[in-house]
Amino acid sequence: MRMIRKNFDENNNIKAGIYIRVSTEDQAREGFSLPEQEKRLRELCEENHIEIYRIYKDAGISAKKGNKRPAFEELLQDIKDKKCNTIVALKLDRVTRSIFDWENLMDFLNKNDAYIVCANDEVDTTNANGKLLTRLLISVSQNEIERTSERTKFGMAGAIKAGHIPGVTPLGYNRVDKKLVINPIDKEVIERIFNMYSHGKSHYTIRNILNEEKCLGKTNWQDSTIRRILENPVYKGDYISNKGKKNECYYEDVCPAIVSKELWDYCQEQGAKNSKNYIRKEDYYFLQKLKCPKCERILGGKATKKKNGKSYYYYQCHDCKNHLNEIDIEKQIIDLLNNIVEYDAVVNNFFLPLLKNKINNPEKDYERELKNQQLKKERIRKAYINGSFEYEVFEEENKLVDNNIKELERKILENSQLNTLNFNEEDILVYRDLDYLNSLRYPELYDELIKSWEKLDRVGRQNIIMHYIDNIELEQHGKTIFVKNINFRNTFLKDFNNLFSKGYLDWKVENELFGSTRYSNYMDEEHINNHLNKLREYYDVSMTYGRFNQNTNNMIFDFNPFYEVIRIFPVENDFTKEEVKMGILSIHETKVYTREKLEQDMYDEFMSFELLSNNKNAKLEDIVEITEDGIEYRYQ
Repeated sequence: MRMIRKNFDENNNIKAGIYIRVSTEDQAREGFSLPEQEKRLRELCEENHIEIYRIYKDAGISAKKGNKRPAFEELLQDIKDKKCNTIVALKLDRVTRSIFDWENLMDFLNKNDAYIVCANDEVDTTNANGKLLTRLLISVSQNEIERTSERTKFGMAGAIKAGHIPGVTPLGYNRVDKKLVINPIDKEVIERIFNMYSHGKSHYTIRNILNEEKCLGKTNWQDSTIRRILENPVYKGDYISNKGKKNECYYEDVCPAIVSKELWDYCQEQGAKNSKNYIRKEDYYFLQKLKCPKCERILGGKATKKKNGKSYYYYQCHDCKNHLNEIDIEKQIIDLLNNIVEYDAVVNNFFLPLLKNKINNPEKDYERELKNQQLKKERIRKAYINGSFEYEVFEEENKLVDNNIKELERKILENSQLNTLNFNEEDILVYRDLDYLNSLRYPELYDELIKSWEKLDRVGRQNIIMHYIDNIELEQHGKTIFVKNINFRNTFLKDFNNLFSKGYLDWKVENELFGSTRYSNYMDEEHINNHLNKLREYYDVSMTYGRFNQNTNNMIFDFNPFYEVIRIFPVENDFTKEEVKMGILSIHETKVYTREKLEQDMYDEFMSFELLSNNKNAKLEDIVEITEDGIEYRYQ
């Protein structure tokens, strides 16, 4: 045991505060337990006839800069209060590992006529050599911390890139082999939250909706919960480590995404707009969408109500004093609005859900989650039997798991039924054309079924604008304001272009020759023949060919004017030519069908209409002749 008292004045009374500290990593690596440190330091003090004032213990705390160590702070205060004058520790790194902290500590000890002695490091600040040696030891210790930190960061980065996302498992995921795996039940809630927010609903509104529905069996949804979900990049497949710090690092595509990056980014941009709608009472069609033609600021809304109770809506720029009527803008883009409504009804309510289900078959996910829920149910039962919680808690938890099991079983059944369908891109266009043909032939029947802008209420119209349009640019000539350009949301454009390019969709275009005409993507000869054969099971359709000049935008067809155009599309895939061969699909007359065939072929094949629903018989009498063999539909 080394001697330390010789460095003090013989008349100086040494009173030690023994400081012991251990972190979890230290104990695992070096075995420096608190009792072992205390024993060795007591022996040191006894050997040197040093009075021990008291023992100060910091358990499980690192000596890194910035960490709070309550016992060490108390020791310094006792030195300041002259209760003791010497810090006795096992090693210097028990006290500090930072040069900055060490210099501050030395300044403190000098001012209070105090010292530090370490048993293992030959540290003794009662002389100049001891102080120099201490500075060298601190430098080595800090270097070790920095190297360890670098190794830890490198290992963490590799783990994150491999999909090992640290922290609490976010809602919408399970953790399997340390990786995030999408939970098919919770996933739908996350998707719904993002979709509601993108449509203009605030955190407050979404919270209330989820609580009213007792979504996921919970009634304690909070605004802050919704905000954290919307701001968490994990839901688009990305992760941020050390968020908000200097060493913040962003990792892309490191976990499965629940929403698209475009939708996630749009929700971040939408944040400021939605907060303004927190208590808004009026439903403006073009809320936060119209740009002033002079200064390009977003126009604000204003509503007035007349004596007859009818409301009128206006938009104005507070800086430029521009003022315009909502109806004027609506009239200018009414055809486009009807197209968007039709797209929304056809794609989002019918085709897109089926397509996504076929492309990303979730059956395995459903079955895996069903097993997890069944195991959870058994764990809850065993925990209750072992007395881990009261019956009321058991009943509540068990009910929630039972509901999840029923929901998963329903989804598995629906998915298995859907998988029996032969549903591909060709069938989609066939069903789309049949829907269009029937709307042409039987407008009395389809007037109630076809969605249009005029049939939507104010909230429905606002939702359509909010979901599809990013902003509308205006231009002014004199006192008249015109729509200059409409910028669609990226999410809409991406989905539409993807579906259109694969042949899933058509789009209406106005032209002088045929009026409002539906256009679609390229079809090869085999595709065309299959398409015609399927349509001819219901209608007598024809194909005509012509050419489209890309320089003049003129289309030349040898076409019978008594035929009606169904759609126009390219029949060759080389668009570098000046003239591209085009096909025109048209209709001449209807055929005769039995009631059973129509019901089987149309209703069972997911048609978005019901020609022969019982409640339509009164209207059918006006346009059909009912016989014993079936129903004859005649050209009107």
